[in-house]
Amino acid sequence: MRWQEVALPLFVITVLIALKYLPLTAHLPLSRAAGVVAFGYAAFLALRLVQPEDGITIEGGWAELRPSLVEYFACYGAAALAAVLLFAVIFMSSAADTTQLIATYIAVLLLGAGAAGIGMVGLFTNTRWDNRQVTHRTAMGRETSLDWSEVHSVRPNWRGITITGTTGRITFSQFHGGASQLAKHAATRAMRNAETATKAFAA
Repeated sequence: MRWQEVALPLFVITVLIALKYLPLTAHLPLSRAAGVVAFGYAAFLALRLVQPEDGITIEGGWAELRPSLVEYFACYGAAALAAVLLFAVIFMSSAADTTQLIATYIAVLLLGAGAAGIGMVGLFTNTRWDNRQVTHRTAMGRETSLDWSEVHSVRPNWRGITITGTTGRITFSQFHGGASQLAKHAATRAMRNAETATKAFAA
């Protein structure tokens, strides 16, 4: 678990509570929103603890990453909450003021965009590897393959974990089941490749 996974929810909850005491936003249900974020974060932590460390072994000697419960919860939970808020806006707009409607619309858009983004980069991608190469297919069907012999770096970033090789790079979600195993394997290969290159240069 990285520090961003702890800092971001705490920052969001703090901002929501602080906005509750500003005159412009005091009438918005920010306390409830902070409660929803806190509940979601508690569920996130619980699901994160049961995330599998190893990938799924499939035919042909390949190992494959699988979406975790965290990603399913985040994607479908955000989509469901966006649908509920949109329903409330459409059928209960007469009982709310303009500021509340605008805030709810913004929340719907953010939740919808978040659900779509998680689905595109997490649920509908495929990453697998064997002893020779690692292959990644995006949600749009684009496939990238890297031979282990060309891998030279493995770095975490805001999108996940990126494996960089001579001919390209592959980024996969750190929340996938087996992500830790693949990252360690790629880091080991990168270190071996660096040692081989150093010895060849010295010779």
